Amino acid sequence: MSIPTMLAIPKKALINIGLKISEDIHYQLSAAELTEQTLKRGEGELNNTGALVIKTGEFTGRSPKDKFIVKDSLTADTVHWNEFNIPIDEKYFDQLQKKMMSYLEDKEIWVRDCYACADPKYRLNIRVINENPWSNLFAHNMFLRPQEEELENFTPEWHIIQAPGLKADNKVDGTRQHNFAIVSFTKKTILIGGTGYTGEMKKGIFTILNYILPHNKNVLSMHCSANMGNEGDTAIFFGLSGTGKTTLSADPKRQLIGDDEHGWTSDTVFNFEGGCYAKTIDLSKEKEPEIFNAIRPGALVENVTFIDGTNQIDFSSKKITENTRVCYPLHFISNAIEPSIGKIPKNIFFLTCDAYGVLPPISKLTAWQAMYQFISGYTAKVAGTEAGVTEPKSTFSACFGAPFLPLHPGQYAAMLGKKMKENNVQIWLINTGWSGGSYGVGHRMKLTHTRAMITAALEGKLDTVNYETHPVFGVSMPASCPNVPAEILNPRNTWDDKAAYDVKAKDLAQQFINNFKKYESGVTDEILEAAPKV
Repeated sequence: MSIPTMLAIPKKALINIGLKISEDIHYQLSAAELTEQTLKRGEGELNNTGALVIKTGEFTGRSPKDKFIVKDSLTADTVHWNEFNIPIDEKYFDQLQKKMMSYLEDKEIWVRDCYACADPKYRLNIRVINENPWSNLFAHNMFLRPQEEELENFTPEWHIIQAPGLKADNKVDGTRQHNFAIVSFTKKTILIGGTGYTGEMKKGIFTILNYILPHNKNVLSMHCSANMGNEGDTAIFFGLSGTGKTTLSADPKRQLIGDDEHGWTSDTVFNFEGGCYAKTIDLSKEKEPEIFNAIRPGALVENVTFIDGTNQIDFSSKKITENTRVCYPLHFISNAIEPSIGKIPKNIFFLTCDAYGVLPPISKLTAWQAMYQFISGYTAKVAGTEAGVTEPKSTFSACFGAPFLPLHPGQYAAMLGKKMKENNVQIWLINTGWSGGSYGVGHRMKLTHTRAMITAALEGKLDTVNYETHPVFGVSMPASCPNVPAEILNPRNTWDDKAAYDVKAKDLAQQFINNFKKYESGVTDEILEAAPKV
């Protein structure tokens, strides 16, 4: 049994969840040990900077249609059942848990005790059980790591049991296909099978926190990144995957609180996680030095390929997937705060990658516009990222994280609105997408310009400039901004064909209006009035 002398997991603890004890339990191993074991098992290799590179197998991303929540007396009337919160009967959870325990009986397993929520008042103890070492390395990097003395009396409140090799039989197990991720709030357990994609563990915990914290603790849970200036001014960045949350929060001039998941209490903003899970597609040292330099021993890089004849990562390659990733502990970022807790935010940024080239690169929102944009959660995918997509494709994800929200989006939006008003927070909409035309005609917004606009907002340099109102979306666009060409601040001015811009702007506005219809009955008239005008 591979358990350090000072750190022994009680056998009874594993028996209590139905796991028969094998002689191959690896408990609380270090990143170096987990890396070495992965290499010995032939399940990964090192790149030229010493990071572990692995492939997650059949699944290289989350599978939202295969994520289920057990519908029982606790959740039946509290979960907002929809295309993301898919109910499953408790009997199927029990059945799959027994199958999983039987499957793991004669296998090596890796066990890790960790926790979520940096604010000790909301700490959630987690025990993770994996069937391979690199999945356990992911848990080591992404969740918060207890001190050794804390492990002596560690009591897990939740369990994650992950077995990529166990495939469900959808004809008898109540699943859609052979892979599954099932949350039971009553049994406080997440079962993950049939998929090696590590992000299912991360988003499983995020899902439960999005239920527990707002529902039971009066804490707003958020899909956002956060950083803090030298004066203690916290900034929050909301946005869907690919809009720049991780990149823009990793600002060398500010301290990083976290890159993806946070809670907002009456007096703090705190990170749920102990690490970062960053996209690596087209990564470069020049554009994203902090993330680039985090790819070193202890980091886990997923689904990348090497430049032929070398062990140097080809960051431009989409051969396996465009969703290439690296996970690393938060302290790999040189300016990360520890513990990762900040003060109440002064600025909130909604990030969108508008591939239509319609939205301004930066605009100021009223509170009601902010609520409308938050509930809309807009971004656009570009042609080529999905089979059959030849034009930009709009994506609306409520609260910038609909797949992970067990409660009705209106509950999160109401909490955000209340906190914004109570704390007089400035809210900005940032377009990290296209300018001068839609994808294929225009060009991507320069990262240097986006950073300059955000810096100007944070430093109060946009407080006294003149603004003009966008005729369709109603947002306020600054007429000038330090270190940014004035001509790009009004998106219409960047298009050669102004009439084509007007058509595209009205088309996007109508998409917003059509999407918002499903929320109309649950919001105030003021929020409805903040809709774009066609």
